[in-house]
Amino acid sequence: MIQIDEKIYFYLLFIIPVMVVIFVLLLIWKKRAQKKFADLHLFKRLTPTKSSFKSILKFIVFILGLALLIVGLANPKIGTKLETVKREGVDIVFAVDVSKSMLAEDIAPSRLDKAKRIVSEIISQLGSDRIGIIAYAGQAYPQLPITTDYGAAKMFLQGLNTNMLSSQGTAINQALDLASTYYDDDEQTNRVLFIISDGEDHSEGATSSAVEKAIDQGIKIYTIGVGTEKGAPIPIKRNGVLESLKKDLQGEVVITKLNKDVLEDIADDGNGQYIDGANTSDAVSIIKDELNKMDKTEFEAKQFSEYKDQFQWFIGAGLFFLFLDIFLLDRKTKWLQKLNLFNEKEVE
Repeated sequence: MIQIDEKIYFYLLFIIPVMVVIFVLLLIWKKRAQKKFADLHLFKRLTPTKSSFKSILKFIVFILGLALLIVGLANPKIGTKLETVKREGVDIVFAVDVSKSMLAEDIAPSRLDKAKRIVSEIISQLGSDRIGIIAYAGQAYPQLPITTDYGAAKMFLQGLNTNMLSSQGTAINQALDLASTYYDDDEQTNRVLFIISDGEDHSEGATSSAVEKAIDQGIKIYTIGVGTEKGAPIPIKRNGVLESLKKDLQGEVVITKLNKDVLEDIADDGNGQYIDGANTSDAVSIIKDELNKMDKTEFEAKQFSEYKDQFQWFIGAGLFFLFLDIFLLDRKTKWLQKLNLFNEKEVE
């Protein structure tokens, strides 16, 4: 397990591509200047020990040393001791709708971005609960199994998009069925499922039976609505640029609306609550209050308890390469010249 103390120093790595561009431009300028001064044959006779390869090698060594120093400043740590700890919490699964209708921008910047923001904020408010993530559209796909690794959860969350599932449409029953397989602790008395969606559902009566199945397994279902009842068109973009709006078979622009009634029915039948996701802070506050009311079940989790600094290795290696760069000369090395590795012809 790797932990980074000062991630802000990684921004210094952006200096490296800038330096590479400057170095390449400098090489181009030197080559043009040399051509103006003398032709290539004459220039080689005037500078017989000049090595173009060594100057590039010096630059690579310098950049490598600089990169290692920057990584050292960030102070990476490696977990050295894995131990089992006891925690108390609730098992929570987030089922996020990734159907095309979630691209609608009636809630800025889009319904899907809003959904991810809400889930991310909820995770930030959690203490010792276990969480899992499901993505669903016409089918459901497991993204993250039940875990206490909130960092991994946020990483998988940010990767959610409407192109990740080939089967389009919206089948909430698929998410419910998959969620039922997520809870691996038979002793956990509080199992919570949050469905974050605009409420479009093409599974018809299958959703009701899926809700009943979830209830039988002790799962409490909350729904979070993202979107407006007025609705909005579904934009089709390429590289962030709007190309067109989604149309139906008759050529009419499709307007997708928040189906609040569907989400309210699921929450009522699932012994949970419907939550309006229009205001992120309000939604998160309601959810936090609901979770705090629940009894916490004790469970065991493995985690790294001791981390050792590793910055010294990177700093040491970085200084080595920087010192090596100082002692590397631009001129050709005699013994390498004798080996003639690059099949260079002697200039007469």
